[in-house]
Amino acid sequence: MTNLTKKAENLLLLIWAQAFIALAGSLFFSEVMGYTPCELCWIQRILMYPLVIIYGVAAFKKQVSIALPGLILSGIGMFVSLYHYLVQKLPALQEAGDGCGLVPCNVAYVNYFGFITIPFLAGIAFIVIFVLHLLLIKEIKESK
Repeated sequence: MTNLTKKAENLLLLIWAQAFIALAGSLFFSEVMGYTPCELCWIQRILMYPLVIIYGVAAFKKQVSIALPGLILSGIGMFVSLYHYLVQKLPALQEAGDGCGLVPCNVAYVNYFGFITIPFLAGIAFIVIFVLHLLLIKEIKESK
């Protein structure tokens, strides 16, 4: 086990909690609300779900090096979510969402306040995880 500062431990736990909430939210939308995920939603899930395990193990073992794949997955996830959000909101890209599979990617099951959709929520989760991981790296460098 590595000696982490209390702040670094808290950041790892916060990142894990964000990933877990995103996982629970996506399962809520599909299993409870009955919204069938499109192909881009599945890609976002593939990028988000391992983060719960990656950051959970990193927090348990107190080893930040285990969490490096999480930074990469969350970085990719930000761009996938942004693209998915733009497919839903920009008329120029909405045609690209029609050929997405059984469920068109331009369908917005949720549209709170006219801009909060499921890809928007996923994007925020990926951004929070990415930024917190960068803060974690900064904290580790400062504590050495």
